[in-house]
Amino acid sequence: MAERKPIESWLTDMDGVLMHEGVPVPGADRFIKRLRESGKPFLVLTNNSIYTPRDLHARLSRMGLEVPIDSIWTSALATAQFLSDQRPGGTAYVIGEAGLTTALHDVGYILTDTAPDYVVLGETRTYSFEALTKAIRLINDGSRFIATNPDHTGPSAEGALPATGSVAALITKATGREPYFVGKPNPLMMRAGLNVLGAHSETSAMIGDRMDTDVLAGLEAGMETFLVLTGLTRPEEVERYPFRPSKVVDSIADLVDAI
Repeated sequence: MAERKPIESWLTDMDGVLMHEGVPVPGADRFIKRLRESGKPFLVLTNNSIYTPRDLHARLSRMGLEVPIDSIWTSALATAQFLSDQRPGGTAYVIGEAGLTTALHDVGYILTDTAPDYVVLGETRTYSFEALTKAIRLINDGSRFIATNPDHTGPSAEGALPATGSVAALITKATGREPYFVGKPNPLMMRAGLNVLGAHSETSAMIGDRMDTDVLAGLEAGMETFLVLTGLTRPEEVERYPFRPSKVVDSIADLVDAI
């Protein structure tokens, strides 16, 4: 295998890498501080579309992780950019929170339940039967089906929560229509993030805690990949996948000196 070029830009997942169940991972603050001091471009990524970058900046700041707003890249932002590229100034019926609706408003989309171009499904803690029924009927009537991310579950202090992928499966079962998922592991989200940074995949790295989203997306986008063991993936699970990360480390703290 050809030796990779030095890493000049970094992308890192948030939950499971920088924080876990609302608590910062030891060493995450040093990693972010070293990144900012290095001047190397970086993005903190999340498949969760609930929060705006401003919300996440405040949340991380309270934990002692000083991540600039412009260095936060969410599946909501990636979805909004994708839709704006596909159909500028379009219309959408949205099931989601402020992170998604704000991102769509910011690219000039009109949110409506009258013959929208797209039905866009994102993360929310208050999925309503009425909203899901409306989405199903609109898709049956011809609206295109988009979802921010394919995650079936999300973490919480009480245990797993149903996430966008699970709700998308319900809509698919009712309509026979599969959504186009924009978030990880779709390399589109990663490539769009690299474009935001003005970076190239061959000199970029992705850090994540999940083989099936973070590592796969980074791999398919052509980046070096690091798997940390502070999130969902256990060491014995790595060998079950037909692909491998460039390196497995215990935590983000082990990568501080790599910057």
